Amino acid sequence: MRFLRYVKYAFLALVAIALVILALANRGTVTVNLLPDTLAAWTGLTQSIELPLFLIILGGVVTGLLVGFVWEWLREHRHRADASRQRREKTKLEREVQTLKGRQNEGKDDVLALLDDTEAAR
Repeated sequence: MRFLRYVKYAFLALVAIALVILALANRGTVTVNLLPDTLAAWTGLTQSIELPLFLIILGGVVTGLLVGFVWEWLREHRHRADASRQRREKTKLEREVQTLKGRQNEGKDDVLALLDDTEAAR
């Protein structure tokens, strides 16, 4: 188990080193425009910003990851709702079983009631 932890840390270190190398190799600035030139001239929104290329690359990766996580969370909503419904039903049934056991063992000695419950479970 410890070995896998070290493998995970080594993998994360390699990813970090790769990201630093990527950042160092792409330090040049690029102009990011809000809209293409023709559309910007037509709408009057000519906003742009100069950023290092590695920020654009890493920003795209982070944005893709976030979109993927949200998409997956929305896709799995049905499974989470079903699991929640099953948990509520299980709790309700457990309470019902306890109520029925209480009625069945009403008036009996506690030890005899436990023995009856263990025999019924077999």
